[in-house]
Amino acid sequence: MSRIGKAPIEIPAGVTVKVDANNVVTVKGPKGELSQAVNPEFKVNVEDGHLTVVRPSDDREHRAQHGLYRALIHNMVVGVSTGYRKEMELVGVGYRASATGQVLELSLGFSHAIYIKLPAEIKVEAKSERNKNPLIILESDDKQLLGQVCAKIRSLRKPEPYKGKGIKFVGEIIRRKSGKTAGAK
Repeated sequence: MSRIGKAPIEIPAGVTVKVDANNVVTVKGPKGELSQAVNPEFKVNVEDGHLTVVRPSDDREHRAQHGLYRALIHNMVVGVSTGYRKEMELVGVGYRASATGQVLELSLGFSHAIYIKLPAEIKVEAKSERNKNPLIILESDDKQLLGQVCAKIRSLRKPEPYKGKGIKFVGEIIRRKSGKTAGAK
């Protein structure tokens, strides 16, 4: 992890990074504002458009956290400058999705519709075109929150290996199994 931890983070134009006395890193940009607490033993240096994380020693724990904190801060910088976007596809006959405000309504072949209230930090859009699978498009500046919400939505109906029905990410490849074969006796 130390190779990741040693790499400097370039701060794009329009993004400001502040480190307060409690070692809380706050990143503010055009898409929003995020903050992350960093272990007080680590130093976060901001100088001439670059940010570096310096670890106190070469202990195993410090080496692991070095890469972790650098990656978390990098994800915050990218999130507030460009943002993150995930597209999910509903594969199956009769599977539908619609979004009204922050509520996502899913029809996934159960006897009832599923309503999910999404956090305010996430923008949701549902598209359905004729002869194409419905799409759910989620956008946010917080990568962790976006991944957690996507995992929750996907867990409602995971893609199954025989027909491939379920909720999957666009571009995800589902390993398929062959079904039963009639054996002659």
